[in-house]
Amino acid sequence: MIPIDTTQRTAPDARLPGALSSENPSTRLQAALAAGTYPDARLVGVLVARCAIEPDFFVRDMLTWALTRLPPESTVPALLVELGSEVAQARSQALHTLSKIGDGAAWPAITRSLLHDADDEVARSAWRAAVVLVPDGERQRLAVDLAAQLGRGDRTVRLSLSRALVALGDEAGPALRTGLASADPEVREHARATERLLLDPDAEFDPAVDEAKRIVALGPDRAGELDADR
Repeated sequence: MIPIDTTQRTAPDARLPGALSSENPSTRLQAALAAGTYPDARLVGVLVARCAIEPDFFVRDMLTWALTRLPPESTVPALLVELGSEVAQARSQALHTLSKIGDGAAWPAITRSLLHDADDEVARSAWRAAVVLVPDGERQRLAVDLAAQLGRGDRTVRLSLSRALVALGDEAGPALRTGLASADPEVREHARATERLLLDPDAEFDPAVDEAKRIVALGPDRAGELDADR
């Protein structure tokens, strides 16, 4: 493994790029740790490029941490370029890192195409980044964009979308009502479960989904009876 250089450096450790591409994930992790421990803006390109192809979750997380240790004016422009990559992981990891940096200047780059990306991991990362970066005047529009995807994907995807909507607070309410009126039972169930989480953020997702399924099965005429019993 690459040892962390504890001496004062005037240039990036020349071994880091090679260590970041090592076949050994422990070596890559140690290299990413070193890059964050001794941040150097000259490594931005190397770190961002590695994010796009790194197969190990823990190494990717350490790469993101290393990038957050650098000035946003160095990292954000490089990450914004990645949002247009044809590589899904490059887009996803750039979005994840932007959400951790939290620089609102990146908000205009969180486009509708990213929020609706065909790749679930990219879309989930876009949702998380969006609710962190969205300015107050755009929250309601974001809620509408997110609610348009109710019923999408598996449990993990739906939970991510619900959490993003819940993070928007009251602005999510009107958008959820549109979902509750959908002709698609999957959309109605997801909207109902998200509404429950909005009312009680400490509630568990799976019980909320189960309850939503029961309510949707009862139909609109009897759904109020179940609500009244709560």
